Amino acid sequence: MRKPPLGAGQRNTTQRRLVWEAITALGPHCTADEITARIQAEQPAFPRSTVYRALDAFTIAGALRPVRFGSGPTHYEIAGEAHQHAICESCEGILHLEESLLKELEEHLEELHRFRPRRTEVLVIGICDACARQAERNRPPARTGRRTLEHVHHRSH
Repeated sequence: MRKPPLGAGQRNTTQRRLVWEAITALGPHCTADEITARIQAEQPAFPRSTVYRALDAFTIAGALRPVRFGSGPTHYEIAGEAHQHAICESCEGILHLEESLLKELEEHLEELHRFRPRRTEVLVIGICDACARQAERNRPPARTGRRTLEHVHHRSH
């Protein structure tokens, strides 16, 4: 079991190690409920409140980044390079936006509006290509659960 990254004065407990292990196994954009379910599959009595306390500790330590996708639950991803998201409102697929787009937006704000961004948070909500094609065929979109969308650049005709 890999030791979770914690800040000075934060204790490395068995419970926190279990939460960190679940986060790394689930991958990006997991929720507290998903983390709890994964741990409770092997330890049914594991308290949900312990998961929330561990998530708070990891967030304070800078190891996790909480992300909001609209009105749903908070998702957590391991901290690293900052990136923003586009989410499909039909299938809940998630696409990471290119850093160059965000830099272009920040430069636009600085150069044309004399506005100095300190932090940029962008969430684009729309329909992914697969769901749009299904809608064209008059089929309801398949709700397969949250997934990471393939990062494809389509060229205009």
